[in-house]
Amino acid sequence: MNAISKIRANYDQLFIDGRFVASSLGTEPVLNPATGENFGVAPLGGKEEALAALAAARRAFDEGPWPQTDRNDRADAMQRLLDKVRERKEEALTLMMLEMGYTALQAGFLFGLGETQCVKAIEIARKDPTKTLPFLVTPRPDGTNALGGALVTRDPIGVVLAITPYNAGFLLTLLKALPAMAAGNSVIVKPSPFTPLQTMLVADMVAELDLPPGVFNVVTGGADVGAILGSDPRVDMVSFTGSDKIGSQIMIQAAPTLKKCHLELGGKSPLIIRHDADMERAVMSGIFGFVHQAGQGCSLTTRMLVDNRIRGDFVAALSDAVSKLKIGDPFAQDTFMGPLIRETARERTAGFCARALEEGATLVLGGKRPEGLDKGFFFEPTIFDNVTNESYLGQNEVFGPIAAVVGFDTDEEAVRLANQSDYGLGGAIISRDAGTALKMAMKVRTGQISINGGPGGFHPDTPFGGYKKSGLGREWGEEGFNEYTEIKAISFPAGN
Repeated sequence: MNAISKIRANYDQLFIDGRFVASSLGTEPVLNPATGENFGVAPLGGKEEALAALAAARRAFDEGPWPQTDRNDRADAMQRLLDKVRERKEEALTLMMLEMGYTALQAGFLFGLGETQCVKAIEIARKDPTKTLPFLVTPRPDGTNALGGALVTRDPIGVVLAITPYNAGFLLTLLKALPAMAAGNSVIVKPSPFTPLQTMLVADMVAELDLPPGVFNVVTGGADVGAILGSDPRVDMVSFTGSDKIGSQIMIQAAPTLKKCHLELGGKSPLIIRHDADMERAVMSGIFGFVHQAGQGCSLTTRMLVDNRIRGDFVAALSDAVSKLKIGDPFAQDTFMGPLIRETARERTAGFCARALEEGATLVLGGKRPEGLDKGFFFEPTIFDNVTNESYLGQNEVFGPIAAVVGFDTDEEAVRLANQSDYGLGGAIISRDAGTALKMAMKVRTGQISINGGPGGFHPDTPFGGYKKSGLGREWGEEGFNEYTEIKAISFPAGN
């Protein structure tokens, strides 16, 4: 039985106002980046579908029961959605591998992260958000004293537009829509045109629930559809994951109506390897930092800052380890890395290589299409040494499998180089001196940073987001959940 026979790969309807509806624009093929061939069909949304979803989501929030539904009942509904996600895990994994070209290991990693964060969001949704503030005694003109109090609570923000990227379509559909709905909002999801089927799978699951019509909607399409949705005054919040360039365009579209923008954008995250690092751990971190997801991850540590005393040993060990990894068919059990998403991404990665050579970097490994992989959008894992931090490769996000190795001589220099970036999303430090590593981590301007690989698994309470051009706001944990709410303060007299 082949992979496609295990899933639903053909959809001709969008999900709007609680039901599947035909698109006025018909369908378009879905491409497998590992083969360059079409394997499925997805509905193509346009202006008509965007306007219908906007009307449905607005009506569901303003007139429907969902915002006033007891928080435990909303959490119960989201738990039923999570149960369906677990039941259809194999379908989700298969679609990740077909649409995104991820290996089974990488798809499983994303699914596990999504499951962990959904469990946490449901847990947070059950908590009473009300907080009582200290009581005040205020003198009156007649010599008596007034007693008063106040409380703070949280309301759903309204209609949330969730725009998801191709590199984590299933994951981020869930991690945006589930907490937003659990908080009482209605949601419109616009997936990447490259990976619509993963979001349609979530719509399949939602259709089996008893949610009020309009609480969850899916509209596919390109940038034109995103602009229609993002600029419409009926949307109260845009939650977007993607590039900083598109993020700035979304802010411009949102500005006239002053809607909230929640943006998780690009990165050029540093991996700091001190002179006392465990070499095996450093190499494993290095591999994950640029080979995972074929480098198509916003927080991957592709900028590797290595103490010059061990830089040669690290580069040799990393090159040796990476050269043994199998690149190819995502469904083969021993494949470690699959393709890039499209030919344009492969060409962009090749362009980075050419420019790095022009700027004097040393090509250690890779730099071209792998031998024997003539179909699909494959690119070899590539390592450049002698990269200067201020170079084009040192400063710009590739979104492809290129490691840029930059040398340093002191811890102070390493921190300075780490912060010499327009981005501030992720980061990592490898050192046997955990205390010094912590002091350095406190000085790095980034949204999250791990020491020696972190806690060993997904920490469900950790907020995710970045500084500078890496975005606005946070996802995951309590901070991420609260992004989908408004704060309300209520004051009152507490006595005569």
